[in-house]
Amino acid sequence: QVQLVESGGGLVQAGGSLRLSCVTSGMIFSRAVMGWYRQAPGKQRELVATITRGGSTNYADSVKGRFTISRDNAKNTVYLQMNSLKPEDTAVYYCNSYITWGQGTQVTVSS
Repeated sequence: QVQLVESGGGLVQAGGSLRLSCVTSGMIFSRAVMGWYRQAPGKQRELVATITRGGSTNYADSVKGRFTISRDNAKNTVYLQMNSLKPEDTAVYYCNSYITWGQGTQVTVSS
C-alpha cells in the first residue's frame, strides 16, 4: 500500500521560507515521478513542481525562481523548498505519485 505523508507546513510572513517534506512508503521511490500540488480555498488543485527519477524538474510559472523541488532516494523523501513566499502561495500543499495523494499540509503566508 502506497502512502505519502507530508509535513513542514505552517504560518509564515511574506518573504519568509518553508521546507515541505513528503515521506513515502510502499513504493519503489527511486523509480517514481514525484510532484507537489496545491489547492487554495475556492480554487482548483494546481501543479507546483515535479521531479523525475533522473532529477529533471518542472515548475509552475508562478513559483519559478522561488521554489525548489528535490528528492533523497535513500530516505524515500521528496522536498519542496519555498523561498520568498507570498500571500498568494497560501494553500494546502499535496504530495503526489501517480494516482496516490498525501493528506496535505497547510501553508499560510501573512502579508
